[in-house]
Amino acid sequence: MFEQAFKNIDDVLWKEAGCTTELDYTEQTSWMLFLKYLDDLDRERALEAELVGKSYYFLINEPHRWSSWAAPKKPDGSFDHDSALTGDDLIDFVNSDLFPYLKGFKERASGPDTIEYKIGEIFGEIKNRFQSGYSLRDALEYMDALRFRSQEEKHELSHLYEAKIKNMGNAGRNGGEYYTPRPLIRAMVKVINPKIGETIYDGACGSAGFLCEAHDYLRKGKLTTGKLKKLQTRTFYGKEKKSLAYIIGIMNMILHGIEAPNIIHTNTLSENLADIQEKDRYNIILANPPFGGKERKEVQQNFPIKTGETAFLFLQHFIKRLKAGGRAAVVIKNTFLSNSDNASKALRKELLESCNLFTILDCPAKTFLGAGVKTVVLFFEKGAPTRKTWYYQLDPGRSLGKTNPLNDNDLAEFIKLQKTFADSEQSWTINASDVDLMTFDLSTKNPNAPEKEPIRSPKKILEEIAALDTETAKVLAEIRELL
Repeated sequence: MFEQAFKNIDDVLWKEAGCTTELDYTEQTSWMLFLKYLDDLDRERALEAELVGKSYYFLINEPHRWSSWAAPKKPDGSFDHDSALTGDDLIDFVNSDLFPYLKGFKERASGPDTIEYKIGEIFGEIKNRFQSGYSLRDALEYMDALRFRSQEEKHELSHLYEAKIKNMGNAGRNGGEYYTPRPLIRAMVKVINPKIGETIYDGACGSAGFLCEAHDYLRKGKLTTGKLKKLQTRTFYGKEKKSLAYIIGIMNMILHGIEAPNIIHTNTLSENLADIQEKDRYNIILANPPFGGKERKEVQQNFPIKTGETAFLFLQHFIKRLKAGGRAAVVIKNTFLSNSDNASKALRKELLESCNLFTILDCPAKTFLGAGVKTVVLFFEKGAPTRKTWYYQLDPGRSLGKTNPLNDNDLAEFIKLQKTFADSEQSWTINASDVDLMTFDLSTKNPNAPEKEPIRSPKKILEEIAALDTETAKVLAEIRELL
């Protein structure tokens, strides 16, 4: 229904001098899509108010409303080209009038959990990268063809937007910051098995893939009005440091049915762990925090275990943020299991003593396209020490890549066996009592893997080459005799 409109917008962006990467394409699509969504939301709420005889105050005032500047219409509903801004006039209006007006919403909002605050936050960070008002005019007309009025329309738009996020994630080495493979997220959600009424948190939410997939998981089946409201307003919470990821996360959640997402634009690691109280904790944490980054000394002072590695700081944050009995699934570098530095050992000790680390999923190389490191997923429950840990070594039986990514079938056996912690050729269990109390090393070889053919010695290989050469020489001699 809307696929062609997305392709047309991409074609316009590809030709636009101000947009050079997939990140730019997604950013520019996002702010236009967000404003089109707000216009449809305003229209829907105004109609609902009119039906019950109530007055309605539009979020966006008349001069800045989508229908006034982006897509003015004639009385018969056709596009009014005569009154539509274009060229330099359009660029000047967007940069000097529209964006400053929208940025001001942050100061005028009643609180950070309102849609008004999100509007101000987004347009205080994002930039219009269109240099040609004629290109922008074309993009706006294609965008106007999109609609958010039915669940079916929102569902299709969410799929198209997810595809755009995936393309952006695959575009460069930092792709993992924006895109975690959805089959992996779905497997993590199924193992954690959230219930309506539980709060779900991601302190490094990026494009909000974990929160969106958790929402889809909980949304299945018929829900009461009360449960739907709880799902909308008091279930999903996120934080994101980067401006582009923040707006993408907001837009992604909106397309998945959350009108005013509880995502805060902040550096999660700037919070002091000592200040976290019971009211600040969550039932469930699902996350793929950034790894490989380094944090400054003043940020490290917020944590009892001092380290510059961002992923290790996030893991401390997540443990502290979990309620007693809360569950978490967190992606982290596989070197975390065996690193010999003091911070890694202290963090493994903390994890094993304060949480039940019940499952470790070992992911294959290239699970994250563009990321050169191998990862594991830690599944743990807070409140009791670890007694046993079940390992699963994921082996799709092929080399993963752009044209052959991870899929849901690859994780089906893991999900099935994890329910009973069953041993197999790819899974095994270790007792916490067997872990070295000096190093707390959690790396382990699969004891159930089928034995591989022994590696041939160099001498044996040379002997086989010589035998093959002799055989080849005989065949050539026979051919010469025939000639």
